[in-house]
Amino acid sequence: MPEISAEQRIDIKNLDVDLNSDKFFRQMIRTIAGTLEDNVGIDEASGFIAIVGQELGRRIEIEYEKSLNTGQFNKETIADILVDLKRRIGGDFSVASVNNRQIVLTNSCCPFGDEVLRRDSLCMMTSNVFGFIVSNHNGYAAIKLPETIARGHGKCRVVIELKMSDEFTESEGYREYFNQSAGKNRA
Repeated sequence: MPEISAEQRIDIKNLDVDLNSDKFFRQMIRTIAGTLEDNVGIDEASGFIAIVGQELGRRIEIEYEKSLNTGQFNKETIADILVDLKRRIGGDFSVASVNNRQIVLTNSCCPFGDEVLRRDSLCMMTSNVFGFIVSNHNGYAAIKLPETIARGHGKCRVVIELKMSDEFTESEGYREYFNQSAGKNRA
């Protein structure tokens, strides 16, 4: 192959290529989720992603506890933290309601962007991060995602039940979470 002169070289770094770190990592996560879903099934893929979500929930919880200088949040603060953490990573969550029984959040923009479409297992990230934080500060959480962008609804609706009930079964679409820090040093 003949040598190319400096004047003939294409300035690659200034090309208009639709690629940046955010897009790369979103595509990587989508590809990992898709590979898992295709090879081990949606339930197993969701399980793997749930483990990651739990660990991220633990780390995020510590950051908010340090910043707020408290180890215990009330339900209103929990709702605000969940909205804020999603805002910080590119989501557009808002509080629809908070009462003694439940917190309901809505979302119009997934942090994974369009990469979440048809990758339901990625919703386990939201469920587990939220479940970890809520259960550690409330003692319990049952989370249901009746509407998700991943399933094509155009928005997400997250229902977080704060009190145990026999209604909150997996067959009804709920995932239950229990306090992970009971009896542990949370510092």
